[in-house]
Amino acid sequence: MNDSLINKLENLPATPGIYQFLNAAGKVIYVGKAKVLKNRVRSYFHTRIDSPKTNALVSKIEDLIIIATDSEIEALVLENNLIKELKPRYNINLKDDKTFPYIKVTNELFPRIYPTRNIIRDGSKYFGPFTDVRSMKSSLRMINQIFKIRSCRLDLTEENIEKKKFKVCLDYHIKKCDGPCEGLVTAQYYNEMVNEVIKLLKGKTEDLIEELKVKMNFAAENTQFERAAELRDKINQLQVYSSKQKVVTVDLEDRDIISAAQEDKDIAATILNIRSGKLSGKKQLKLSAEPGDSLENIYSAIIKFYYNEFVEIPKEIVLETEPSESESILEWLNQKSGRKTKFIIPVRQSDTKSLLNMCKQNAILQLKEIQLQKMKKEGSVPYTLASLQRDLRLKHLPRKIECFDISNLQGTDTVASMVVFEEARPKKSLYRKFIIKSVEGPDDFASMQEVIERRYKKIVEENEKAPDLIMVDGGKGQLSSAVEILNEIGLKNYEIIGLAKRLEEVFMPGESDPVIIPKTSSSLKLLQHLRDEAHRFAITFHRLRRDKRTLKTELTDIPGIGEKVAAKLLTEFGSLKEIKTKNEEELRKAIGKAKGKIVFNFYHSSSETSENSLQNTDNPDGELRNSPD
Repeated sequence: MNDSLINKLENLPATPGIYQFLNAAGKVIYVGKAKVLKNRVRSYFHTRIDSPKTNALVSKIEDLIIIATDSEIEALVLENNLIKELKPRYNINLKDDKTFPYIKVTNELFPRIYPTRNIIRDGSKYFGPFTDVRSMKSSLRMINQIFKIRSCRLDLTEENIEKKKFKVCLDYHIKKCDGPCEGLVTAQYYNEMVNEVIKLLKGKTEDLIEELKVKMNFAAENTQFERAAELRDKINQLQVYSSKQKVVTVDLEDRDIISAAQEDKDIAATILNIRSGKLSGKKQLKLSAEPGDSLENIYSAIIKFYYNEFVEIPKEIVLETEPSESESILEWLNQKSGRKTKFIIPVRQSDTKSLLNMCKQNAILQLKEIQLQKMKKEGSVPYTLASLQRDLRLKHLPRKIECFDISNLQGTDTVASMVVFEEARPKKSLYRKFIIKSVEGPDDFASMQEVIERRYKKIVEENEKAPDLIMVDGGKGQLSSAVEILNEIGLKNYEIIGLAKRLEEVFMPGESDPVIIPKTSSSLKLLQHLRDEAHRFAITFHRLRRDKRTLKTELTDIPGIGEKVAAKLLTEFGSLKEIKTKNEEELRKAIGKAKGKIVFNFYHSSSETSENSLQNTDNPDGELRNSPD
């Protein structure tokens, strides 16, 4: 530390406030808030730090700026605004925040409702942000269909209306506006309608319908039948809209569900808005952070970014873990909403837990989309492969991966499969199937050794390049078997891993403990895809061999029918059961006149044969059963 920084640390005030760390170039690299600046800032330099991210930050600090505030809440708001403005490297930052549109309800005598991206603090109300523009446009179309909100930009003051400065436009004549420009509707009546729109935008559709029913009944009782009919039509339209909203909880509580998925520096956050038990909206945020940031800090940043905007704060916010600074954040949320808000961390299985899981899946899908767009920008190197190279500490980018799996049924018909992925995608033309020849009984380790030897012995003999990564389906045992035979045949410069299915643990040669890759990591998803594809390919081949063996046994028992004819029948009709249902003409077309007659007569001529046929049909495995002579 330089003398200037030491001097500032020694004279820090014991008050709430903001601190900004600067690097040698004078650029702000981190902004934080503190309840007591003196204690919080000094902790970066006087406490043993385990976080690699914090160590990296501290190593670059050359200067410090502090801003004292009257309260911790004031510090929190200031911190959030400074992070959005400065985007310091070591803070969690919001991406694309300036592009989100809102629905604006203007602060006028006769308010207008329209989309905007510019926030002007003039007393207007804003609803959003809408991360999905189509969702916002759909909401506006629905509002314009149900409510007679003016679309003009006229300055409708009481003075201008009294002076008859304006004339009604086409919207009035087609019953899309009540003509406030000529004073044909009162400001009170018009603003009641605007308040109805606000309730709809807040997701209070059911409450709004009940209020309109009361108004409709009142109008009917007072012989205002035209007004009652108008309210009835509005209720019907709102009920159609409400029926399209998904009911997700039965307790009718208002809550937001928030979940995040992280990969390297990218964070995708999904917010589900539940109002009166129905899913009324979904928001998505993209954030960036330094690798190693804690989940608690990530959720803290998401909450501060999201609720700092013009959004309704519900009674409950559901998360998978409690955010850091939770007490000060809750106090801030309570001040903004004017009521008490609480964090819910569901543990047991419930509707709320299911919603959180659904929200998590949406966040993961959004993260995959972010990664896909990044891959397109980066060009030739798929992001997933770079992630896999990093997670497994591989020497080379694993552009070509070969994965092996063994399949057998109680030690019979043992087969193996090899699937190949190039550039993180299946290359099916390079897939291979193996019939295990040297192993008797269910010995997966020996079977793995045989297939590995057969695959790579030729590569060694012809001095060809091995794949960038070899993968076996299994844990330490399968991996050790594969390594032993690879060393024995003399394969050089290879890299190999084993993926154990039970806990999705990755094992590497010479390491007793598995490599733990985060469950949401794209690199683990790639390994799972490889393993599942190899398993599918092996199982399919194993079933095919078993079925052909058992089915051909019965067909070739027919006098005059050999393996070629049996295979032709199976290819043509697909199963033994189908063959038995065919008439003589169909069989003749498939295998010829003479052979077709033999097969038909075998299954249909004598009662004894028919009885045998029925016995075999009852056998689900298609195997012959002994019948009495």
